[in-house]
Parts: sequence; structure tokens; C-alpha cells
Amino acid sequence: MSDTDDEFRVRLGRIGNRRGRKAISYVKRVGKIAQKAGIGTTHRTSSFTGSRIGRGYAQGTVSASRRSAGQRRVVIKARIVRIKAGNAGAVRAHLRYVQRDGVTREGNPGELYDEGRDHVDGKAFAERAEGDRHQFRFIVAPEDSSEIADLKPFVRDLMRQMESDLGTRLDWVAADHFNTGHPHSHIVVRGKDDLGSDLVIARDYLGHGMRARASELITRELGPESELDQLHKLEQEVGAERLTRLDRAILRDARDGVLALSAKPERDPRYHALRMGRLRALERLGLAEETMPGTWRIAGDIEPTLRRIGERGDIIKTMHRDLKDAGLDRAAADQAIFDPKAGGRVVGRLVAEGFSDELRERRYAVVDGVDGRTHYAELGLRRAEDEPLVGNTIVEIRAGETGPRQVDRTIAEVASRNQGLYSADLHRDTDPRASSEFIESHGRRLEAMRRQGLAERLPDGRWQVGEGHIDRAERFEVASRAERPVRIAVLSWQNLEALPNANGATWLDRQLVAKEPETIAPMGLGSEVGSALRARRQWLLEQELAREQEGRFVYARNLLQTLERRELAEVGARIAGETGLGYSEVKPGDRLTGTYRRTLTLNSGRFALIERAQEFSLVPWRPVLERAKGQSVIGVVGGEGISWSIGIKRGLGR
Repeated sequence: MSDTDDEFRVRLGRIGNRRGRKAISYVKRVGKIAQKAGIGTTHRTSSFTGSRIGRGYAQGTVSASRRSAGQRRVVIKARIVRIKAGNAGAVRAHLRYVQRDGVTREGNPGELYDEGRDHVDGKAFAERAEGDRHQFRFIVAPEDSSEIADLKPFVRDLMRQMESDLGTRLDWVAADHFNTGHPHSHIVVRGKDDLGSDLVIARDYLGHGMRARASELITRELGPESELDQLHKLEQEVGAERLTRLDRAILRDARDGVLALSAKPERDPRYHALRMGRLRALERLGLAEETMPGTWRIAGDIEPTLRRIGERGDIIKTMHRDLKDAGLDRAAADQAIFDPKAGGRVVGRLVAEGFSDELRERRYAVVDGVDGRTHYAELGLRRAEDEPLVGNTIVEIRAGETGPRQVDRTIAEVASRNQGLYSADLHRDTDPRASSEFIESHGRRLEAMRRQGLAERLPDGRWQVGEGHIDRAERFEVASRAERPVRIAVLSWQNLEALPNANGATWLDRQLVAKEPETIAPMGLGSEVGSALRARRQWLLEQELAREQEGRFVYARNLLQTLERRELAEVGARIAGETGLGYSEVKPGDRLTGTYRRTLTLNSGRFALIERAQEFSLVPWRPVLERAKGQSVIGVVGGEGISWSIGIKRGLGR
């Protein structure tokens, strides 16, 4: 045999070979005919969702339908957080949150760790994250986490597995929390891969792949879950007032809202008994009905209803825990959930404040109301400039705004007279009697709307308002209410017990002279407030600031101003003795210049100490002043407060 007989010669066909085109066109024709007939194409008409775009899509796709018998469950909540340019403060704030006090087994602050270190500097991580477009935040909670002495090895194994699945090194930090019934870990991952490019993780991986990996690791750590353990956990779900795995199985087997048990009988009678028990529990809740033996009609809104019931149950547990920690005994019948949609307001003592959603950092408050009831209120997101909340203070909660405000109508009116433009000068020309602080409040409103893309500021500082401003303001309020459904304000920084004999204008005094005082119930906190008001009235009589006339009490003219001046003079004299500076009282219309030093919490409220070369003043404090601590500020005292600025141009707000 010659050498040429062993040669293999490749002959390439011409590009665009007609035989290939005919074969392809034939397949296309079959596909089109099948599509017209509706055969086998229903699930492909709009199958693209983008869930496989990014790293880890293969593992996420496989894990979506794979779960081995005996595998332990892990709950993972994931969130992708967009980071605005230059807003590294949001990253630092979240790291401070996961390191907050009281989250370890010993009640100490949380400690950040990473791949190789048990103690990590959060500031250094935040600095590395500056310039990142986004970051990933996870809460990882194994169902059996209470059986694990230390979560760090599990988290590190999970992150190493993620790096393998995603094909890149990850820059991450984590902190373990043991302050709830289910120990869990908070993980923060930078939005950059090991090459410095934006890290994109497929939604399938975030939704399925990561959880499957975590489940495999925890099963390897604790061993497979026995069938007896699985049955025990399902038994606990039979009477649960929330959405359970049994409910999901029932919904999966039901057809058009009807579950026929004979159509798909359980092989194991124990599982059949559990399912029957759950159906009976749903029947008591009005969510299922046995129309004939073995046939059940399932309510169409069973899933959202059970979720709402579960959320309410969680709220009641939270209230019970917080009231117990505060040493308060309140009947369950006197507990209520504040509904922002219904409007109204609640005044009372702040019992507790915490996180209702750790991943999104949404907060809640429990208030022991003067109406004799205890209220739970969803606060939503809290901002850095918001007043800090301290337990045992007297607060007011009210629903957020639902429509445009008067400030929006004023802006629209000024703009309508000036070719759709608004500025402080145009406002002043339109209304010469308007004060500077009043006009500045309109500019702050437009600036807040601009940050939401609902207002436009021109290069010369004027605002392009034009038509539709009221509609845009309404959209702004709707978005704001979704983030912050409830407004909370501190009425008294001092606790109720300290107020009856306090020197200063207290919340009790404001109640005594109010035209429409709060309705005080004879039970709960209401009874304590009633006693405090009687004691305060007696103190005012002794101070000759009130007198009893014909069976009613008459209070001194300008009582609140007199009490406030007394307290400020007393505190001012004390500070003057400590510092050697003179105390200078401020009056409406005064222009105040100095350095903001610190905040003082008095019976009359919170006051800021403004220091000058030879003297100082005490003026009403605003949260926005904290930005200027140690800096020079300028303020103009008005009837409703003080309009502040740093230097000349930079506004701080009222």
C-alpha cells in the first residue's frame, strides 16, 4: 500500500452551500407550520426572560429542577443594590448595620470576616468598593443553622463554590447574626470580577444555583435529613397560619382550583394524613372546601392570603417580644397594626424600633399609645438626616402624604407667571411678603424631586417647571410613600416619668394648653399620662404659672415660651460657668453666625450650641445640622425655625 493511500484529503464545500440552505429552510418551514397549528410551540413563544444572562447560568439552570432526597433546606435572600456615583456612604451604612450591637450569641456587635481573616476592616472594603456600579447582598439562613456552632466555615465553603461556579474570584465580607430564632449570615459581594469588570450573575443562579450549592454544603456538614425529620417538620406546618410546603404541593396538584385526591394518591399514608390535615386547616381559614368526598375546591387567592396571614403573625410575635423586653403587659386585644392607607395618627411612647426587612433595611416601630392600645407601624426606609429614635421617648406616627402639597401648588403658580420657570428671585417678585426660609423650602422640594428625575434645574440655577408639575409632584409622593409609608416625629425626648416636675416647656405643657389635646384613654399608657398631667398641673400651680378659677385651670400667658426661656437661661448659665463664654439669647429676626459644636437634649426639646469668639447661643436643633458639626454656619431666626447655611451658598435646610 502506498503512502498516498493513507492520505485523508478534506475538500471544503462552497460557503452558502445550497444543500445546506435547503435543509435549513425545510426545518424552518416545519417550525412555521407547527407554530401556526399551535403544536409544541406554546412554551417557546415568549420563553426569553434574561434569567440566564451572566455568570453561573448553567449551574442555575440545572439546579432549578434538581433536589436530592434528604437534602437540607437553606433560605437565601438576594438583592442587587445599585450604587450611585460618589455615594460610598450607602455601602458604609450597610456595613455598620450588619456590625450593629447585640447580634452575636453574647449580645456583642457583629464582626466582619472574609476568606482568610476573622476580623476585617469594613472601611477598607468600602474604599475598595468606591466606583463600583453595584454590589450583591445576601442573607443565608440554613434551616438547621441552630445545629451549627460556627457559621464561618460554611459561608467560606459557599463563597469558594460560588467562585468556582462563576469563574472568578470574589471580593466579599460577611457577618453572622444570632439575634433571631434562626441564626443567619449577611454577605456583601462587590460588583466587580477579578479583572475589574462589572460582575453580572445570572438570575437563575441567584434564584436556584446558589441555594442548591448551599443545600449541598449544609447536607454534607450535618448529614442527609432523615425521612423522620422531614415528617416532623411537615407536621409542624399542618396548622401553620402561613404559606407552607404542603400548600405549594396542594397548588401544584390542583387543576383549575380543584384537587382530586384520587387522581394522584400519596404512596405513603403518612404524607396523605399530613395533606388531609392541612386541607382541614385551610378549610377552617375559609381557603378550601370539600365539595365531595376526596375532592376539594381551593380558593384562588390562597397564596397571597396565606402570605398576609403569615406577615401578620410575624408582626404579632415581634410586638409580643418587644413588649416583653420592655417589661410591659398589654393584652393581645389591645394590639393594632397601623394602616397608612386608612390615615390617622398615633401618639405614644416608643417601645422598640428595629428592622422588619434586614435585606432592604426597612424598619418598624412599636408604640404604646395614649389611646390605650399598642401599635405596630412599618416605617420603611430611614434616612441619615432623619431624627434618631430613642426608646421611651414620646413620638407621633402618621401616614405619609398622599397627594401634592401646598408647596407644589405655589411652585406651579409662580412658574405659570414666568414662562414655566421658577427661582427664589421669581418667587420673591411674585410674593414680596414671603420669608427667605419659606422660599428656600420650595427650592428644597424641587431638589428632592430632581434626585428622582422629576424636576429639571437649568445651568443658571433656575428651575424648568412647565406644565404637569402637579402630576409629577403626585408621582413623587407615591414613590416616597412606598419607601416611607409612615412619618414618625419625636414629641418629647425625655421619658414620661421625668416630665411632671421638669423645668422647661414639656410635652405635658403643650397638652395642657392645646386647643385640641390628645384623647387620653383610662387604660394602658393613657392612665400613666393622665396621672402625669395632674402632677404637672399641680407643679404649675406651685410655680405660679397657673391658677384655678371657677373649677377650671387658667394658665399664664405665653406659658410655653416662658418655660423654654427659663430652661435655656439655666442651661446657658451652667455652660457659661464651664466655658467662660457669655450666653446670648436669640430672638426672631436675628442673624446668627458661629460654629456648631454639639447638641443638647433638654426638657423643651433638642437645641444646638452655636459658639462665637466670646459668646454662645442655644437654638432649636435640626437633624440636617449634623452635617456641619465643627463648621461655621449662618442662620436667620424666623417665626417657624431657623434657616441654616454653611458659609454663604451651601444650603442645609431648615
